[in-house]
Amino acid sequence: MRFFRDVYNFMMEGARAHAKWDYEVSMNIIQNRKKLLVLAVLALPILGFSFVEAADVIGGKTAYMPSYYNTTIFLASIGVGLAAGLITGCIGAGGGFIITPALMAAGVKGILAVGTDLFHIFAKAIMGTAVHKKLGNVSVKLALGFLLGSGFGAVAGGTLNKMLYDSDPLMSELFISTIYAVLLGFLGFYGAYDFLKSRKGEEGGDSHGGPAGGGVPPLAQKVQALKIPPMITFDEDFVPGGRQLSMWVIACGGFVVGALAAIMGVGGGFITFPMFVYVFGVSSMTTVGTDILQIIFTAGFAGIAQYAVYGFVFYTLAMGMLIGSLLGIQVGALVTKVVKGVHIRGFYALSIISGFINRAATLPKKLTELGYLGWSPELNNMIEYVGNIVFWVSVGLFGVWVFGKFFANIPMLRGEE
Repeated sequence: MRFFRDVYNFMMEGARAHAKWDYEVSMNIIQNRKKLLVLAVLALPILGFSFVEAADVIGGKTAYMPSYYNTTIFLASIGVGLAAGLITGCIGAGGGFIITPALMAAGVKGILAVGTDLFHIFAKAIMGTAVHKKLGNVSVKLALGFLLGSGFGAVAGGTLNKMLYDSDPLMSELFISTIYAVLLGFLGFYGAYDFLKSRKGEEGGDSHGGPAGGGVPPLAQKVQALKIPPMITFDEDFVPGGRQLSMWVIACGGFVVGALAAIMGVGGGFITFPMFVYVFGVSSMTTVGTDILQIIFTAGFAGIAQYAVYGFVFYTLAMGMLIGSLLGIQVGALVTKVVKGVHIRGFYALSIISGFINRAATLPKKLTELGYLGWSPELNNMIEYVGNIVFWVSVGLFGVWVFGKFFANIPMLRGEE
């Protein structure tokens, strides 16, 4: 049980760091009139195309589009972004995990959902990042070694997705859905366990943060002891003489992050922070700046070089998600001031488990169509239908709850301002 708790805390630490970045980027856009104007200029033509149902002229190759596209799908993309933003802002973690599954639940092909999610992350990073404020905390040598690895990882992950799609689109759908079912199942059910323990007054799984006293964790000490040249020196401002790490170790970490980003469409930010702090032993201050650069580079390179140039990015959906997430993050963050943390953790578990049910419910149909199962089409369709209902109802209830709390407490929130 200790192992699963450590893995859960490891992933949640990264999800929190990524959510914090997402919030800062979104607020940077919202509070800047010039950036909002740019967003409006970009969004209005796309919105117009979507309402005349002619978005295929800017949405990528028709062969890779959803099987049926109309205005409703564009509005659904705003809803997906809104839901992800609410989860990110209200819970402080996990919103990005549901974007690709939600797009697939709305009828978007898996490979297109991954590419669109990556492009949406890249667009948001370019528009709203405050990277210039963090550059003083970036180790350039550390960043270059990591980005070298993440570039190769993005190529590997993107190539794998495209190979599966070219071999059989159903195999690609099965691969992406299985990965998300495993990830969301672990996070959701362990999150529910954590929530139930916290309700009983026991210690929850919310303990997180860097190593006590800023020291190097035991695992990181072993990793830093691997003296495989060339060695990279970092954290000179925090430790006399700095710390050292093999460039090959950093590159391997970057490869893992780049591959996960290209395969799942989440930008890789959910694993970079805990990897740097707990595996590499890098200070939190240096990690934050490097993580910002990693997100921009990895999401941009993977989204454009591995997906957009092949027609696997649906720009109308990316714009809809960006619009929805900007509103959702702001509302969600305000709601945290008026609700109990234990309730927020409960809704986090509910939303993630519903995503798991949705992806898991698609697997029998895909396995049957690929010839690995012999279940009847009627049974498979019913399981998939129930999974869709559970997901959208859960996400809808979460949204209604958050907005209900927001509108009911507007006077209090105005008073705090």
